[in-house]
Amino acid sequence: MKNQALDKIAISVKSHKLLEKLLDENPRLKEIMYGSRNETEALIGVKQWVLRELQNSNVAYSYYKRERTDRETFEKLKWKDYAAIRLLDYIDNAGKEFVDLNIHGEAAVNNPIKMIWLGVHKGTGGAKPYFFEDMLHLFRQFTGKSKRFIPAKSCVLEWMERWPSGTDPRIVKLRQENRDRIINILIKKMEDGLISDSKYKFEPNLTQEQKFMQMIEWWNDSLFHLRFAVKSPDLLNELLDYSLDPDTMNILYDAEKQGIPFFVNPYYLSLLHVRVPYFAIGADLAIRHYVVYSKELVDEFGSIVAWEKEDKVEQGKPNAAGWILPAVHSVHRRYPEVAILIPATMGRACGGLCSSCQRMYDFQNGHLNFNLDKLRPDETWAERLERYLDYFENDSQLRDILITGGDALMSSDSSLQQILNSVCKMAERKKEANIERAEGEKYAEIKRVRLGTRLPVYLPQRITNNLVKVLSDFREKAIKVGIQQFFIQTHFESPMEVTPESKTAIQKLISAGWIITNQLVFTAAASRRGHTARLRQVLNDIGVLTYYTFSVKGYMENQFNFATNARAVQEQIEEKMIGKIPEKYHNRIREFALDAPNINRHITTLRKDSGLPFLATDRNVLNMPGVGKSLTFRCIGITRYGRRILEFEHDETRTHSPIIEKMDKIIIVESKSMSEYIRQLEDLGEKSEDYENVWGYSLGETEPRMSIYDYPDPDFEITKEITNLQV
Repeated sequence: MKNQALDKIAISVKSHKLLEKLLDENPRLKEIMYGSRNETEALIGVKQWVLRELQNSNVAYSYYKRERTDRETFEKLKWKDYAAIRLLDYIDNAGKEFVDLNIHGEAAVNNPIKMIWLGVHKGTGGAKPYFFEDMLHLFRQFTGKSKRFIPAKSCVLEWMERWPSGTDPRIVKLRQENRDRIINILIKKMEDGLISDSKYKFEPNLTQEQKFMQMIEWWNDSLFHLRFAVKSPDLLNELLDYSLDPDTMNILYDAEKQGIPFFVNPYYLSLLHVRVPYFAIGADLAIRHYVVYSKELVDEFGSIVAWEKEDKVEQGKPNAAGWILPAVHSVHRRYPEVAILIPATMGRACGGLCSSCQRMYDFQNGHLNFNLDKLRPDETWAERLERYLDYFENDSQLRDILITGGDALMSSDSSLQQILNSVCKMAERKKEANIERAEGEKYAEIKRVRLGTRLPVYLPQRITNNLVKVLSDFREKAIKVGIQQFFIQTHFESPMEVTPESKTAIQKLISAGWIITNQLVFTAAASRRGHTARLRQVLNDIGVLTYYTFSVKGYMENQFNFATNARAVQEQIEEKMIGKIPEKYHNRIREFALDAPNINRHITTLRKDSGLPFLATDRNVLNMPGVGKSLTFRCIGITRYGRRILEFEHDETRTHSPIIEKMDKIIIVESKSMSEYIRQLEDLGEKSEDYENVWGYSLGETEPRMSIYDYPDPDFEITKEITNLQV
């Protein structure tokens, strides 16, 4: 009834003007609309028109009918085909309602042809200008008025050059000034008794210079940064030399009232510009938008809906993927080969809070916090750990354990060592048990161990020589029991986060024999032209391989940071392509994992031999609210507000739980229209003409996984039995 009432709402003057332009540019559409007595006739007329055009291409028609949906067919589609398929999908899904969790579960209705007809005949339909702008671009694409121009490599390199790294000497100097300012403020607050700590305190009668030098020494200690983390808007603004504007401060005050946690350590805060340098305007925005909360987040906090179904699990019942788990808070699972272990130690904490954190739902519900004392390990953790590892040991398909959190490296060295040693012993027992099993009945053995951490970025001081020894010792023991791959997955968001300190931290981790990979969250600021490509290049320079480029998860609370999935496809096709690795080098990349300490040399040599500015080893994907990751989607609808409705398929390149055969397709209503996204880019200093093609990317296909991320082939046949599963 509500949507029928919206049909009677008059459209605005701006919407009228855009509708008039749409019809003037498309005489055939105008003819259909004025010649149709009702929306059904309009729907049929547009469908017949589009079908006649699409049937001229066997490839495109087969793709539309879902007869051929592979990556090879996708890459053969013409620009006009994208538009024709989208129009037909709009029509095929006309009148359908979709639950829109951006607006707290209200129905989003797809009926764009009807909205155009209502606008023409009655001046109603409630469609906003954002809707008509999207339709205007769609018909320009369909009729050939707009063309797709893939930027030349030189153009992409020029975009990349706009983004300095944190190792640029000019940036290093600015960060040193920031550090000194922060230190002097903290000294004054300690002298005035406004800040105190039992571990970090000055001896009596120290001069100001001696206090400063003491603080410089403490600055290299990760615990100092955790103890002195900023937890209030006022202290944040003071440490940033009062550079935050009144509107931003009001948002932060509202966040504080709402109970949204705030935790920024001094080192990471020193990466933010206080006075924007002329040579790096806007370069720190991807970092800044992780620290400073948006109005949308504040408004939604308290009613945030869990994005991933795994976030809502009941003990003893299968999760969304059908897995029975030994603990709902410490073990997560989506795929047969992989399990996530979240230690009940300090590893449940982080070195800071990212504003678009996927765990904001848990912060809202009090499951997570930044009270570090409450997160210390309790005496039952060792017993629980053994129970979880027993689960892993007796699983028939598991061969990959990801230890994360929170943050895996927030655990103390001793806690982490305990976990890794237990994993090693479990892997050995699993291997020995296979001796008694017949061929075809053997269980998969543990071949890969991963650590998930942002501390090389947030708090590189945590990467100590002792930690390196823990990691190196574990690798040496693990290799003897058959574990072959050791990955640390980190999260650099910007080239500006690659500092001398983080570079040193990465080199230490590499020396321990672990491959370092990066998972970028593709926020609005990170989605600016050339930004992600430049990050790949800078990371390769320090020996890091890129693993995933993730679209922002969540609903309206993350609207500010959300970059549309169309932009993720555009970045993949138009920018990442200059780092696409020829197939003849794939085997060389696969061998990188066998010689991790020399990864820098291997990356440099391969870039030189292939002539690539960076190695595009990552995949652009969305972590879906159902099961799995994918960028295989079609835009099947659009709301009155111009927000696109996407239908996702599962990634066919990897093994899934059998439950996906029983699952419906994943529907996602985006939280931002294309128009809003383009205007936000303009607010960030971008030129909208640089993104002209983005309107037309309405289809996606998940890229194949790079060979280095494949599991080693077993030398025996793994059982087809799947344990711990209830479908």
